[in-house]
Amino acid sequence: MAKVLVTGAAGFLGSHLVDSLLADGHQVTGVDNFATGSRENLIHLAQTEGFNLIEQDICDGLGELARLKFDQIFHLASPASPPKYIAMPLETMHVNTSATELLLQYASKNGARLLFASTSEVYGDPHEHPQAESYWGNVNPIGPRSIYDEAKRFGETFVAHYQRHKLADAVIIRIFNTYGPRMDPDDGRVVSSFIRDGIKGKSFQVFGDGKQTRSFCYVSDLIRGIRAAMDSKISGPVNLGNPNEFTLLELASEVGIALGIEPDLEFKELPVDDPKQRQPDITYAKSALNWEPKIQLAEGLKLTSEWMTTQIK
Repeated sequence: MAKVLVTGAAGFLGSHLVDSLLADGHQVTGVDNFATGSRENLIHLAQTEGFNLIEQDICDGLGELARLKFDQIFHLASPASPPKYIAMPLETMHVNTSATELLLQYASKNGARLLFASTSEVYGDPHEHPQAESYWGNVNPIGPRSIYDEAKRFGETFVAHYQRHKLADAVIIRIFNTYGPRMDPDDGRVVSSFIRDGIKGKSFQVFGDGKQTRSFCYVSDLIRGIRAAMDSKISGPVNLGNPNEFTLLELASEVGIALGIEPDLEFKELPVDDPKQRQPDITYAKSALNWEPKIQLAEGLKLTSEWMTTQIK
């Protein structure tokens, strides 16, 4: 049984991770300032033994956390969808950089292992396809998405420095598009937007011609990968995502099937620096972590649609 700290515990991924850790008997302290996380995601844990929730902005310092002892730190705190991080640029940059450094300093002092949740956005609009961990990416350092992309890249730099000089035990994971129950229907991501609009009888807004591709990983698969990375000896970076690739037009069709509707598509202008392709090479995750996704898109969309229908209706 480990003592575990999860930053961003009330988020979509953080709350599922907390559930998984508690189910295995670990003692979990969750931290969240609820900038994008939801109290509803943790309400079922209100009386759960072994779970402690602290409302705190990790960017303001460790506070009482500095006096606690943790074996593992999962640093998931950060806005993650474009509308959210564009609305909170400084918060996004700070939580992925200065807060990452604070947590690395704690890990160094206390012998904890830290997992940094990076993102496939570090690859930008890629010139290599699929994207392997060896690819350095094609990111606009001053574009509107750079507040997230470059913050994650600099967060990785912090972790790599601490690892290289044996100052802390840490691992970098690069998360590709993930979906499932507890997604915010209004977070601006394509899966949640399509499902939400389908439930409400609205048109699906497709940016560009809809032929750009994405790969979609169901949340339970991702949580398995996150925990496998933490429990391993690797430092990463390691891609975690589902390698099956779909165009946005194909995704719209699959969402329609899951909801039992015929989608009406409304085409919009493509956002600046929006990647045209995104597909993980998970060869390393398979070999180093013995991990690969199990739940494919049709099944995952059905489960997500059922959950979101209950939330909206």
